[in-house]
Amino acid sequence: MPEVTSPYQAGTPCWVDLAAPDQQAAIDFYSEVFGWAGEVGPAETGGYAVCTLNGKPVAGIMAAVPMGGQPAPPTVWTSYLAAADAGATSQAVSQAGGTLLMPVTDVMSLGRMCIAADPTGAVFGIWQPMDFPGAGIVNESGALIWNELNTTEPSAAAAFYKAAFGIESAPMEGAEHYYGLTVNDRPVGGMQPMSEQMPADTPSHWLVYFAVADTDATVDKITSAGGAALQQPFDMVAGRMAVVTDPQGATFAVINPKPMDQG
Repeated sequence: MPEVTSPYQAGTPCWVDLAAPDQQAAIDFYSEVFGWAGEVGPAETGGYAVCTLNGKPVAGIMAAVPMGGQPAPPTVWTSYLAAADAGATSQAVSQAGGTLLMPVTDVMSLGRMCIAADPTGAVFGIWQPMDFPGAGIVNESGALIWNELNTTEPSAAAAFYKAAFGIESAPMEGAEHYYGLTVNDRPVGGMQPMSEQMPADTPSHWLVYFAVADTDATVDKITSAGGAALQQPFDMVAGRMAVVTDPQGATFAVINPKPMDQG
């Protein structure tokens, strides 16, 4: 079922959000492309917009502005991994060789969070849910369906995420040089070496995938709305996908997934 009705297990991607220089323009773009509903939030949350699909939270969009003497965050989608205790998990991240970029912070009564980077440089968030568990709908057209780590050092990344989160990795059948990431034997994402098609200076990163009903039509909609295709639609083992950017430069993927075996 695409509607999330149980808590996310620790280590599972549970939320994604975007920092955009023009927050309203980003909200308008993703609403047009995916059918989201969203608006700039109240001042007490820094204007953070929780976008919804079918009335369920699906992703966040915030203004990329300098905070606390720090420069504005880059225009990227960030994947958040669920944690039972953000403080303990942040310590585990440090002990496993990761770097804390933002300390653990209380987000009102919604939860606790921090931002970190793994030893290969990929940035991610940690989310300890309280009143807000994370995405309320996934694996449905217009919603998050996959989180993928593209890394310069797969073996180092695999060791880190196992030590810090208990995430296991193993080669994925039918996909050369691709690793499935699992939590308690449940698939939660993927990992692969950095593609030679990426610019040489591209850092390790988590790529977010949104499900769509028609990849080609969605890419046409994205480009018509001011975005661009980095990889035109192509068929692969999990479905038909494309890698794109929004008008402000944030990269993400869209995929029309193949039907899952019902066995």
